[in-house]
Amino acid sequence: MLFKFKSKVTGDLIMLEPDAKRLLKIMGREDQTKGIFLAVQLPAVISALEAAVSQEEQEGLQDPKQISLRQRSLPMLKMLRQCLAQSADVVWGV
Repeated sequence: MLFKFKSKVTGDLIMLEPDAKRLLKIMGREDQTKGIFLAVQLPAVISALEAAVSQEEQEGLQDPKQISLRQRSLPMLKMLRQCLAQSADVVWGV
């Protein structure tokens, strides 16, 4: 299954289910196939992702074949920051 994240100010961000679910769990939206991040929620969401990236980097990757959280989250963080700058919401599964 694919997850498509949308906003009015960016292009769509399409992710495979395991990667999207991992990021959504970090951002506090575990097990939601549909949802929305309001513009006012974006600072907290961005902080949660950045904290998880920092924590993973301090602990190190368990599997060298695994793609790092930093790499996985870069497109999402870019989208979230742009939406925050322009006060736009982010939706998925709609």
